[in-house]
Amino acid sequence: MFERFTKDARDVVKGAYAFVEGSGGGGQCVEPEHLLLALLDREGSRGSFALAALGLDERRESVREALREARRRAGLTQAETDALAGLGIDVEEIVARVEEAHGVGALAGDRKGKGRWSGRVSFGRGAKEVLERSLRVALAQRDRHIGDEHLLLALTLGPGVPAEVLADHGVTYESLVRVLYGSGGEAKAG
Repeated sequence: MFERFTKDARDVVKGAYAFVEGSGGGGQCVEPEHLLLALLDREGSRGSFALAALGLDERRESVREALREARRRAGLTQAETDALAGLGIDVEEIVARVEEAHGVGALAGDRKGKGRWSGRVSFGRGAKEVLERSLRVALAQRDRHIGDEHLLLALTLGPGVPAEVLADHGVTYESLVRVLYGSGGEAKAG
């Protein structure tokens, strides 16, 4: 599948690895959130054009902050947090108590310097699913390559934090298809 990736798509994957390896991402696995962070850093690509066309240029920091907050909540979406609140579980209270006992970001899953770790960064299940969905999206659009725009489209189709954060900022699969392919875009490839 990687032979179909354009340079821009490969750069997104490399950027996601950099977030995990550096101080920006934490953890041991590349997750969908890391792919989104890498997409936000892109310039001059189809994905970055689409994000700019949908007004995300001015709100990139807001997206990053929403991703940080979700990471603090152990990766729970706001919808999941609200559902738990409906059951009487206050996620913010749990986060506050855990952070009081173990430090800020304790639920984020960062393991730097803790326990045994091989040091090798891998792809988490969610990130693998995004890559697989990006292939289906490209095929549905009759594209012969997988570009960063397909990774972006795939992120909007999946469940989870990146799709929720993008939707909260006005970036949906449908709006991206309109920007990238005009109003006659193909059906969802999910």
